Amino acid sequence: MASTNKSAEKRNRQNIKRHDANKATKTAIRSSAKKVVTATRAKDKAEAETALKDMIKRIDTAARKGIVKKNAAARKKSRMQRLINTLEA
Repeated sequence: MASTNKSAEKRNRQNIKRHDANKATKTAIRSSAKKVVTATRAKDKAEAETALKDMIKRIDTAARKGIVKKNAAARKKSRMQRLINTLEA
């Protein structure tokens, strides 16, 4: 049973709106990470670096807003950078 309290109703609307925005951001991060992995597997260094740059921008923004934890963001960026560095070796 939903509350009839106006402030509770507003809080529920805000939570739904934020949930949708946060979910979209996390999905975008996963999609850009997949592009990095795909480009790396295809041995396309230029495409991989471009995709990494986009992914880092998305992750940093999400970490700054608190959507993704700071250390999780750093870990994901580090792993993707190491993956691209294997193309050089």
